[in-house]
Amino acid sequence: MSGTIRDLHILRGRQKWDEDPFVYKGWRTRPVWLAKEEKGKKRVHLTGLGDVGMNTALGLVLTGGDLIGEIGLYDLNERQCRRLETELSQIGGPFAEERFPAVTVCTGETLFDCEVFLFCATGGVPAVGSGITDVRMAQYETNRRILALYAREAARRAYKGLFVVVSDPVDLLCMEALRVSREMEETGRPLTTDQIAGCGLGVMHARACYFARKDPALSLYLQEGRAFGPHGEGLVIANSRFPARYDDETSRILTGRTAHANLQVRELGYKPYLAPAMSSAVLSLLPMLRGEWNYSAAYLGGLYFGALNRQTADGVQWEEDALPPGLFARLQASYRELEDILWESSS
Repeated sequence: MSGTIRDLHILRGRQKWDEDPFVYKGWRTRPVWLAKEEKGKKRVHLTGLGDVGMNTALGLVLTGGDLIGEIGLYDLNERQCRRLETELSQIGGPFAEERFPAVTVCTGETLFDCEVFLFCATGGVPAVGSGITDVRMAQYETNRRILALYAREAARRAYKGLFVVVSDPVDLLCMEALRVSREMEETGRPLTTDQIAGCGLGVMHARACYFARKDPALSLYLQEGRAFGPHGEGLVIANSRFPARYDDETSRILTGRTAHANLQVRELGYKPYLAPAMSSAVLSLLPMLRGEWNYSAAYLGGLYFGALNRQTADGVQWEEDALPPGLFARLQASYRELEDILWESSS
């Protein structure tokens, strides 16, 4: 059986999501970050200035000047906020007219005075040498409790901008943000499905490209390949999106190498955070804000699923190509695995 990425949710086994109770309609006719009336540069506020958050802020300063007018920083460590405000504000070239985003320090009261909110906070990444292989899922329970605080505050303040999850696991935390904000329906305005996005899949695509450049047998990915699903267990890498050239064995080899690429860095004694900050956060967020194609997790019939998509005035647009049957079966399995985790965590 084959289908498009949009068909994945049709065959889902659980009844819990069948009515898609999280879909809200009529509150906005156009996403605020794409609205024609919202001209000018965007304000991007970021919470969590650890390894990923700090480097995400740096990347946005260096590359986001055409889209971003201000980057607001928020962290429980006030010294880190002041340090980064000072250092990032001192980035510049030889000519004064070169423009970089202004860097400011946010307070709890101003955190959602923006068009884009980035959640980079985490309760802690497993230490190098801990033996944990699925680092992404190891952070779920702690990070979902932290995220809930911000999702409730966003709903309380009737936040209208984009709520972007960068912390692991992005797809599950996106759903948590949606679920938790629903609890504020009586005292605020819950986040809508199209307000929330997860930036995590970009680094998996970049890692697949890394291995494809090194191995001629995998090189077709560079022209025709696609990445799907979570950026960890459940990841699906396809060497080609076209039925005539999709090869299941090659795709699974590339998937395995990509999914475990972070362990190579950890075996060297380092936490792998540079590529995630740049490829998943910075280089996914900027095309997202332009309405261009990007790798991110967006709402798909009951949960957030990662694939190439873009934001439009009418909602999220997915690629419409009919996928190879073998690839579609792998995507169904990945979708259902995420559904199972959501079912278990909400029961």
